[in-house]
Amino acid sequence: MDSRFFPEVLQVVPGDNYIVYAYFNDGTVRCYDASELVMGTGVFARLRDRQVFVNTMTVMNGSVAWDLEGNRDATKCIDIDPFVLYEAPVVKDPLEESA
Repeated sequence: MDSRFFPEVLQVVPGDNYIVYAYFNDGTVRCYDASELVMGTGVFARLRDRQVFVNTMTVMNGSVAWDLEGNRDATKCIDIDPFVLYEAPVVKDPLEESA
């Protein structure tokens, strides 16, 4: 990766089994498996409830975040570093496949 490039998430779509499709500012779509985070004992464990995982997922500050309180307060959200997400495999746009 070019050291001057800073990956930024522009859109996010939840998939089955805690999959996250992150759409980046370079045009790629990355498929990140968040299941290990969600099944752990840390802050992401709150996302085990599928409805919470899907309904609170958003883009905030250029990354995937979960707005658990519903008030867009970045200090109250949990998120994943965009560099971590960018290391995930590039995939075809899942929205194109379902259209």
